[in-house]
Amino acid sequence: MGKLQSKISFHTSKYRADGFVEGTGAVQQHSPTHTDAVTSVAALRPDLCVSGGRDKSVAVCSWRARALLQRFVGHEREVTKVTSALDSSRVFSASRDKTVMMWELHGSTRPSQQFPGHDLVVTGLAVSPDASQLCTGSRDNTVCKWDTETGECLGRAAISRNLVTHLCWVPGEPYVIQTSEDKTVRIWDSRELQVAHTFPAKQHMQTCCDVSQDGQYCLSSSSGSAGQGAEATLWDLRQTRRGVCEYKGHFHTITSCVFLPRGPALTPSVATASCDSTVKVWDQDTGGKG
Repeated sequence: MGKLQSKISFHTSKYRADGFVEGTGAVQQHSPTHTDAVTSVAALRPDLCVSGGRDKSVAVCSWRARALLQRFVGHEREVTKVTSALDSSRVFSASRDKTVMMWELHGSTRPSQQFPGHDLVVTGLAVSPDASQLCTGSRDNTVCKWDTETGECLGRAAISRNLVTHLCWVPGEPYVIQTSEDKTVRIWDSRELQVAHTFPAKQHMQTCCDVSQDGQYCLSSSSGSAGQGAEATLWDLRQTRRGVCEYKGHFHTITSCVFLPRGPALTPSVATASCDSTVKVWDQDTGGKG
């Protein structure tokens, strides 16, 4: 499949910042969901997504209806991360105000639960598949586990220089993947909140991670500049000694990496987004070289 760099062509529609859509023969306009930069987005259901922004709010939108369904306001500073267990009615958000909040879809616009306890900005969120437990990570070098029903902190682990950048839960397993500014990717056993495995350290800070739906592979991305670093790495969670494949081609820090949904006729693929203003899609198995 190779890599595909995002760009506008005469076959595509062009979406402007003011909400107009060009190139479709009709002009459509939609009200902005946030009043400032959007900092995080996550899937809530197949037709719903949740986003957080610098305007301190969390929004639930339907992309099918192209409508804002619900807005949650409660954080005192910029929202840094949002997440949800797929098909769950619970939405979680983290903020620079050092707190994490839980919101109920179609419920009150105020948080149904709060999770205070970090000393610095919260930069990682991972919720268990049944939404009963939540893991959070922060620039204070700690990872915490919470009971979402009671808000009780069930565990707290600190590792020197472990400035957490992202967390994600392994589907069907009690494990959580974590990336860090100390250039490492860790696997946490959520039952005892202990590190079960640490992958070999990379040369640059690890910025983001994702796990394949079958729970067999992990994807991590790194910082970089001027073509140095800025790669994504595929790890086999069944054989954790080294990376399986690297995806190189970005010129600056990769800010996000994801496994793309698979289908019977689709090649397994991953996508990366970078500060070099591009999004690239890669063949998962060959790194775009096949």
